[in-house]
Amino acid sequence: MARTIQEPYIRARENPFFNGIRGSDSTMMTDDFKDSVRTRNISRSSSDLTNTRLGRAISDLAEIDVDDSSKNSATDIVLEPYGRSSSGKWSKVTRPSAFSLPVVQFDLSNDTGEAKNSRKASTSSGLAGPTVEKSYSVYKKRQNHFQIPLPHSAAAFYNGYSPQMEIVESCEGIDRLNLYLKATRDDVNAGIPGRFLHAVMGQDNCDVGSIASTIMYAFYLNETLKGTLKGNQLCTVPVINMKRAELAVHAELQWLLDSCYIDQSFLIFVDEIDLSYYDLFGSLKLVLLNGSKLPPKQEGLQSAVVEIFNCRMGDSVYSWVENVTMAQECSCCTLIAEKFALTSPEILAGQGFSRLLLSGILCDSGNLTNLQCTSKDKYMATLLINGAGRFGCDGLYQILRFKMHDVSDLKVGDLLRKDFKKWTKFGKPDGGGLRMMVSHVGMSSIGISVGQLLHEDMSTQEIISFQQSEKLQLLLVVSGYYDSKKNFKREILVAAESTELMKNLLDFFNLNSSQLPLKVLHKPGQGAFLAFLFSFDNKEF
Repeated sequence: MARTIQEPYIRARENPFFNGIRGSDSTMMTDDFKDSVRTRNISRSSSDLTNTRLGRAISDLAEIDVDDSSKNSATDIVLEPYGRSSSGKWSKVTRPSAFSLPVVQFDLSNDTGEAKNSRKASTSSGLAGPTVEKSYSVYKKRQNHFQIPLPHSAAAFYNGYSPQMEIVESCEGIDRLNLYLKATRDDVNAGIPGRFLHAVMGQDNCDVGSIASTIMYAFYLNETLKGTLKGNQLCTVPVINMKRAELAVHAELQWLLDSCYIDQSFLIFVDEIDLSYYDLFGSLKLVLLNGSKLPPKQEGLQSAVVEIFNCRMGDSVYSWVENVTMAQECSCCTLIAEKFALTSPEILAGQGFSRLLLSGILCDSGNLTNLQCTSKDKYMATLLINGAGRFGCDGLYQILRFKMHDVSDLKVGDLLRKDFKKWTKFGKPDGGGLRMMVSHVGMSSIGISVGQLLHEDMSTQEIISFQQSEKLQLLLVVSGYYDSKKNFKREILVAAESTELMKNLLDFFNLNSSQLPLKVLHKPGQGAFLAFLFSFDNKEF
């Protein structure tokens, strides 16, 4: 039996092969090693050959000077995979098709934080066929999320200390959405001549789900009606049922719109369009979302309602409305995403487009955990998972929740306006019997202690200004927060415009002290700002 002679093992850097792979020039290989390579029969798989060619092509492409446009020519590489014959042997198969590696151009502007030129990667074949093109934009990161307790994820681990720049893939759906919003804004500014105003509007408690569903359902209606006779008669416009100024106190809405790259200047808020004017001349057709009735302030527009979308089972609706979609106990964004999935599913592949719908589903369903969450919500959230990006669904939900309760950048007036309710009470006629006594009562809910609210010298004056701007006879500021020992505390700050009104309120509290045990913490003296601060323990309430 012939003995196999094993060559001695040459360790690490003394091996001539090391010099061969370390340098790109073949002269670094020794003559002995070249001779040994010629005498050996080395077999290589098709994947090895393909990876080697791709590696060389990418290496060559990386050496291109991105500042010199004359060198930015695409490199064509012909793949020659190995095909298997009928005899079972692998043979080289020449394929005439080729693909073009992307050409990268980055011209960053430090002033605007955006890239002037975007990266475009086109993929084409030798045969006649469609060209797929994707573009990437480079932006300066607007903020980090280090202070937000995000859940652990592989994407966050590999991201590490991310650079100050981020590369964002273009989203065709968001591009189309922004074009649509700009067109509707221009139409409204022009007065919508010769067409009906087809306004899509939700309830007046605007949250993430309401904003997302209003924008997306209006866009869906516009896309489905486009080119039809009915569509030519209508100008479908999403109307955000809140004042534009109130957007400043909703950090979660601002972050969501920015992260989805939706231009906020194209949005139309309820204080920017006079719906009653269009209703007066019979040119208003209203689509109501997330409820069967209009808010009390807009009850006068009820005759213009032509469609109700996502109302609860059993709710009484306007009798003349024929087009009614019941909620089926799921999120409104879930129903809208389902409609897109049935008509144009490819639009849901874009990250920005899917993030807007996914955020609405997560916020409406408490991150898919509350009792109202349905299997359809979970299915659609899985379908829209690309919208969560590297944060994942849990991380995206945590960011929105954190932004919702983050008041670090808000002034006192904005903080009081963030969660504010107002009631109007009609009392007995005055002494002459000609006018009814009208009183306005307001309540603001805050997530910090009253001490934090009043920590600045001008805080008291800002509270007075807010009370006067809202024309309130009585303002209650209800505080709910956790102290340093993780105990939940509640405090009530009461501000009244007169001594008599404050006395009546104190009598009411004393009368109901057994049901609402309050501890008076502060009694200011007489003055323009009459306030009492009460506190009660959560265990006692």
